[in-house]
Amino acid sequence: QVQLVESGGGLAQAGGSLRLSCAASGRTSRNYHMAWFRQAPGKEREFVAVISWSAGSTDYADSVKGRFTISRDNAKYIVDLQMNSLKPEDTAVYYCAAVIWSRPMARDSSTYDYWGQGTQVTVSS
Repeated sequence: QVQLVESGGGLAQAGGSLRLSCAASGRTSRNYHMAWFRQAPGKEREFVAVISWSAGSTDYADSVKGRFTISRDNAKYIVDLQMNSLKPEDTAVYYCAAVIWSRPMARDSSTYDYWGQGTQVTVSS
């Protein structure tokens, strides 16, 4: 089992920045691809970014590419999402997710086995 706890959400103005963190714990929690998803009110959960277990590969949704950066510190079992140039449409609950390294990195939320409880990000115009 892997437990994921997100932090760092809050309120930001358009053009501002926030940094989200996901702390992982449990059995061999470093051997997982880690992703961020988000869900806005009335919308389906959508992929934001993913990083491979080795941190050698990343993938981003087109809507955040060039503005968001995903990174991980395997020594501390932490995955971060640095969000810059925030837009009101980035407002959502952000979730951290994990899938074991032997399965492919994916944008499909159904691929992921473990989820955090989510953290709210609100961007005002």
